[in-house]
Amino acid sequence: MSTPYPFTAIVGQDDLRLGLLLNAVSPAVGGVLVRGEKGTAKSTAVRALAALMPEVPVVPGCRFSCDPGSPDPACPDGPHAEAAGVSRAARTVELPVGASEDRLVGALDIERALSEGVKAFEPGLLADAHRGILYVDEVNLLHDHLVDLLLDAAAMGASYVEREGVSVRHAARFLLVGTMNPEEGELRPQLLDRFGLTVEVSASRDTDERVEVVRRRLAYDDDPEGFAARWAEEEGALRERIAAARVLLPRVVLSDGVLRQIAATCAAFEVDGMRADIVMARTSTALAAWAGREEVTADDVRQAALLALPHRRRRNPFDAPGLDEDKLDQTLDEAGPQEDGSDDDDPDPGPDGGGDGGGGGGVPPQADGDRTPPSASQSDDTSSPAPESAPDTPGRPAGGEQQPVAAAEPFRTKMLSVPGLGEGAAGRRSRARTEHGRTTGAIRPQGALTKLHLAATVQAAAPHQRARGRSGRGLVVRRDDLRQATREGREGNLVLFVVDASGSMAARQRMSAVKGAVLSLLLDAYQRRDKVGLVTFRGKEADVALPPTSSVDAAAARLESLPTGGRTPLAAGLLKAHDVLRVERLRDPSRRPLLVVVTDGRATGGPEPVALAGRAGRLHRSEGTASVVVDCESGYVRLGLAGELARELGGTAVTLDELRADSIAGLVKDVTAAGRAA
Repeated sequence: MSTPYPFTAIVGQDDLRLGLLLNAVSPAVGGVLVRGEKGTAKSTAVRALAALMPEVPVVPGCRFSCDPGSPDPACPDGPHAEAAGVSRAARTVELPVGASEDRLVGALDIERALSEGVKAFEPGLLADAHRGILYVDEVNLLHDHLVDLLLDAAAMGASYVEREGVSVRHAARFLLVGTMNPEEGELRPQLLDRFGLTVEVSASRDTDERVEVVRRRLAYDDDPEGFAARWAEEEGALRERIAAARVLLPRVVLSDGVLRQIAATCAAFEVDGMRADIVMARTSTALAAWAGREEVTADDVRQAALLALPHRRRRNPFDAPGLDEDKLDQTLDEAGPQEDGSDDDDPDPGPDGGGDGGGGGGVPPQADGDRTPPSASQSDDTSSPAPESAPDTPGRPAGGEQQPVAAAEPFRTKMLSVPGLGEGAAGRRSRARTEHGRTTGAIRPQGALTKLHLAATVQAAAPHQRARGRSGRGLVVRRDDLRQATREGREGNLVLFVVDASGSMAARQRMSAVKGAVLSLLLDAYQRRDKVGLVTFRGKEADVALPPTSSVDAAAARLESLPTGGRTPLAAGLLKAHDVLRVERLRDPSRRPLLVVVTDGRATGGPEPVALAGRAGRLHRSEGTASVVVDCESGYVRLGLAGELARELGGTAVTLDELRADSIAGLVKDVTAAGRAA
């Protein structure tokens, strides 16, 4: 077994280390989600934490790590007779992104359950992680139903496996740690809320600190055992401090005044539900125990808020995480006791407002990167408004680039989906064969049986009962009788936006509406668990503004800064989209694309621009790409060019007004292939 990198040798990353240590002191805090760019020691810190955890006494031979002092009465390996336990190191169990549901929660042998009446259960990763650490790298890429199972088990302290009326339950209490790179997509707010704490990590910009990181990493790679030995004393001291904090934790007092500060803080920041209050209370208590105190202070509450609230304030994927620390200090002061000797006349709390985290274990709070940079707000306040662009007329000179226009308010869009039945990743857009959903039929299982179709299995076994010598009431079932249920649900798609940013779209009011519509479609893609990409065209060429990604907030940021002006190379935009889709089909052939072209249909620049655009549209049509054209043409005189483009693509045209879910213009249904036969 390789020697892990010592936890105490990690340079910087104070919030990351504090979040992990607080969960080691009090697992009831609810785990920690680590958000940050790649190469910031996220995985290293999690794996190093296991070496600091106290050893775990277990029942010998129990696959579910039962505590010999209080064994689980419902343990599948039980009941356990009284026996001396054995101690082992706490485990760190890693959940791969591509894991199946059976790998996570365990698998029941349905064949033996039906034919022999026994519960033959193979434990999953939740059982392995019991009383240890469960680590999920790239948790934002994990399928939603697996994240739901994972967080339900973490909240209840138990895992339930149900297969056709056969049920197995076992204890599953663990320290849950998830890491993610926000550039690869966000977790849904409902899932974010289930993590107790969140920390933001980034690489240091301090030269000396970066040098020290490289120096230590090279020394570890050259001699892992020797490097670990040099840090053994610090590791031992930290291990003892964790153990002492665990002993002290039950004696920590959480006064009514502190509880009032916690409640006032959660109310002031308008977090949903009561989970934030409970997590802040537990985190404040753990901070006091970590600092060796038996009473929670206002500094503990402040530090707890910085760890427990930022991710609970996100309302949609375009909201930046973070917390206004000035507002936090003001709230704590107003909710705190007024009879102390503080100087109420000084409006500036200064550096003593808990910023050094002294009451929270000596670790500073989150960096100021969570706040809005002053330069950004100043530019918003002082920049002069851009002049209104000229009306969209044929005589308007082309080639002039205009400043980006802010998007209009997003709205709920109608459902756009890909026709047919897919087999892509689980999502909420198009029909697909999935592991979850309504049962549509039965087939012979290929490999292990996971979803039994009971009626089809009984029907297959019934004609053979006399030949098999059935004598009792039970049904004699053989392997060949088993039938796997086929289910239909929804999949996520690749929604590729092709946005016209040319001069014909550059009227500020219209471009604002167009951006609002695309932003609305991006929100819809986020809710339906799609990948998104963004191609823009203007001037002489088309650009891939955003390669296909799960991060819709990145797409929104690119859209917000999109300049306009110049000619309309529509054909170039469609051909660029074709190149993007060709590459994505090789990378992920099961994910079906939906092409969304946002344009008024005009094409200028180069020889025969309209004919070239038509040929590019037919290229997409020949490959069966589902498409929809969002017609942005405005004014009293309409040329209907977007409708012509939709026919070339074999898709559907819809106006901006018709895109709204509450529009009375008619429901936009599945993108049909009717135009392909034309």
